[in-house]
Amino acid sequence: MTSMRTRERLVQRLLDQGVSDQQVLDVIRNTPRHIFLDEALSHRAYEDTALPIGHGQTLSQPYIVARMTEVLLGAAGKLERVLEVGTGSGYQTTVLAQLVPEVYSVERIKPLQDKARQRLRQLGLHNVKLRHSDGGFGWPEPCLFDGILSTAAPRTVPQELMNQLAPNGVLVIPVGGDTQELQLVIRKGDSDEFLTRVLEPVKFVPLLSGTIR
Repeated sequence: MTSMRTRERLVQRLLDQGVSDQQVLDVIRNTPRHIFLDEALSHRAYEDTALPIGHGQTLSQPYIVARMTEVLLGAAGKLERVLEVGTGSGYQTTVLAQLVPEVYSVERIKPLQDKARQRLRQLGLHNVKLRHSDGGFGWPEPCLFDGILSTAAPRTVPQELMNQLAPNGVLVIPVGGDTQELQLVIRKGDSDEFLTRVLEPVKFVPLLSGTIR
């Protein structure tokens, strides 16, 4: 279930689908995805598929985690500080934390955040700050980010997230309702102009407002 051969098969599938960033592939290979699932589903951890984690949320498909991370790394000139919208299980958080110096992550469902915090501690990752808050508003305190990655889909890109992009910062986010597309939004210098590029069709849980304890 957790053998290196099983993980290598997953990495090969990602390569076959066009993921080419070696750093990202190495992190996916070495991250124990099974610990982000309940025991009953852990035998499916290295399948390239999304899996339920409770509260109507899912553990993202490895391909989309790798793809979004690769896009974020490739589009940003520098990535010192990254905001993740939707901690969920903490899997995408863990991948990011192994690639950038500072990760900030918000989650609206407190029990999911509590589990993610335990997993990050278990893996010895101490460069992540977690907050229980509404992700559509970004980080609760004033802060600018070189990169923002959303693991849930709003119908339109929240202005609050664009406002938190540092000069030349990049946002990778699924957008839409029944039909969704992955978008890359880049801030042009320190202006209020943004360049948007559509990347591919995707299917994510919706970005909802409010918090749950």
